[in-house]
Amino acid sequence: MEQDFKNIKEEILKLKSEKNAVILAHHYQSMAVKEISDYVGDSLELSKIAANIDANYVVFCGVHFMAESAKILSPEKRIFLPNIEAGCPMADMVTREKLEEMKAEFPEAKVVSYVNSSAEVKSISDICCTSSNAVKIVNSIDAKEIIFVPDQNLGAYVSSLCPDKTIHLWRGFCPTHHRVSKFDVESVRLKYPNAKLYVHPECRPEVLEFADFIGSTAQIIKACETSEEHTFIIGTEQGVVDSLSVALPDKKFYIMDASMVCKNMKRTRLSDVLLSLKEEYGEIEVDEKVAVNARKAIFDMIERS
Repeated sequence: MEQDFKNIKEEILKLKSEKNAVILAHHYQSMAVKEISDYVGDSLELSKIAANIDANYVVFCGVHFMAESAKILSPEKRIFLPNIEAGCPMADMVTREKLEEMKAEFPEAKVVSYVNSSAEVKSISDICCTSSNAVKIVNSIDAKEIIFVPDQNLGAYVSSLCPDKTIHLWRGFCPTHHRVSKFDVESVRLKYPNAKLYVHPECRPEVLEFADFIGSTAQIIKACETSEEHTFIIGTEQGVVDSLSVALPDKKFYIMDASMVCKNMKRTRLSDVLLSLKEEYGEIEVDEKVAVNARKAIFDMIERS
């Protein structure tokens, strides 16, 4: 097994060099995938890297909406999703057609679309947001009413910090974060009473109430790096705990709940990356009419961030 890993890794690195390719991996990917990647980050950060990197061949180890966003920002580049079955259940919970219906129901509202959504949904949104800038983006909008899609938990968190806005929540959620209840948190805090609890805002409001820190994946990682504390309970996907444990060996990290593993993120294997490089498998295309409007929503967010 170790020899197989070594052989696959060497072949990936060889093909990457030959094709002037870059490999991007989301924080939630397996350690094996992150180890062969050029950059590891959150979805929007990686899409920006894809747009600015001097490479025309980008292998995006993540899920479908992430590779779509990279293609939207880099239409001239070839973007590949190594495992084409890697989707996002939350992104699938909102469709263009259903969002059009909600827009008709609240005609005065502006649509804020979390980047964890499809290109089609982004294309009929006024602006996008990330988990790190959502509050800032919502406050920057010159409208009292907001339709926030698709994550009800992030939307509720934003609503609690934007009291002057009326926020209509789409009833979507990330299964990895949403499945954890306050009872699970109470249990883990009893187990590690001296640990600080750092939680992603995709978790339920009842979970966020226990948090010592609430932030995006990148913000959680940064907070752990700079904190003088040494023991942490991490309330986001297992991949973040794995990375933190390697990067900060003098500190202890525990997952908030053992169920916090994204099966879609973990679909991507080294063999998928190799196949994508070797056979040019999993190329992502976005209709240009859709991409134009989606690009505007993303760029508007970037300008306000």
